[in-house]
Amino acid sequence: MISSVVLNVASLTDTGLKRTANEDSVLDASPVFLVADGMGGHEAGDRASAAVVAAFEPLRGRAVEIDDVRDALSRAAAVVEDIAAEHKRGAGSTVTGVALLEHEGTPHWLVFNVGDSRVYRHHGNELTQVTIDHSLGQELVDAGELRAEDLASFSQRNVITRAIGAPDSTADSWLLPVVDGERLLLCSDGLSGEVSDEAIRATLTMNGRPETAATALVRRALQAGGRDNVSVIVIDVVSGGARTRPDDSTGGRIAASALTDSMLEGTTIPVRAR
Repeated sequence: MISSVVLNVASLTDTGLKRTANEDSVLDASPVFLVADGMGGHEAGDRASAAVVAAFEPLRGRAVEIDDVRDALSRAAAVVEDIAAEHKRGAGSTVTGVALLEHEGTPHWLVFNVGDSRVYRHHGNELTQVTIDHSLGQELVDAGELRAEDLASFSQRNVITRAIGAPDSTADSWLLPVVDGERLLLCSDGLSGEVSDEAIRATLTMNGRPETAATALVRRALQAGGRDNVSVIVIDVVSGGARTRPDDSTGGRIAASALTDSMLEGTTIPVRAR
C-alpha cells in the first residue's frame, strides 16, 4: 500500500536575516520527513539538530513502523544529551516530522513533535495545525491564562517546555489517513513565528508546486523580519491515498498510543532523555 503513494516534495532552509549560523536541520528522505530546530548557540544548536536528523537517516527508503520512530527519537535524545554535556549553555533541539506507514491496510501519516516546530495539513482551502506546541505560551492558553490571539505578542513565546536533550523529550504523536490532494507543511518557528496561519494558508493555496510554495513561505518569513532560521518541507499527496478525509471531530486523527501496549499515554510516544 505504501509503495502506491505518490508524493511531490520540496524542502528549503534559510539562515534568516539576523542569525549568523543556521541551527535548523531538515530531512527529506521518504518515507520520513522532519524539521529540527537546534538550541544552544553556534556549534551546539546546529550539532543538536544535525544529530536528530542523523538518528532518522537509517529509516530512509525502507518500510517504517511506529517502533522505528520511537527508536530514532531515543537515539536522538541520547546523542543530544551528550552534546549538551560538552557545552556550558547546554544544547537541545525541537523536532517535528511525519512518517509514511501502513495502518490497518491503508497508508497513514504518523505525525510527531517535540517542542514548537509544527506540522500543518492543508486540504482544499482549509489549513489545520496538527501538532500542539510544547511552549510556555501554549500552556498558558490551555490553562485559560492567555488568549490564543495574544500568543504572537507574548514576550516569552519562544520558551519551550519539551525538547530533544531536555529532561522531558516526550513526543506527541497522531495517525492520520493519507488523502489524495492534501498538502502537509512541516516548519520551524522561524516561519510560524513570523507569518500568521492565515498568511500560511493563503500562500499554500495560491502556490501550486511544492517548490514554489516552499520558496514563497520562506520569502514571507524573511519579509516579515527573518529574525530566526526558517525551514520548511512541503509534501503533496498526488495519488495512492484515500479520496476523501474521514469526516469526524478529530479530522481523522488516531492516537498512535492506541496501537501498542507499550505506549503509555493518550497521544504520546514515551521517549525521554536518559
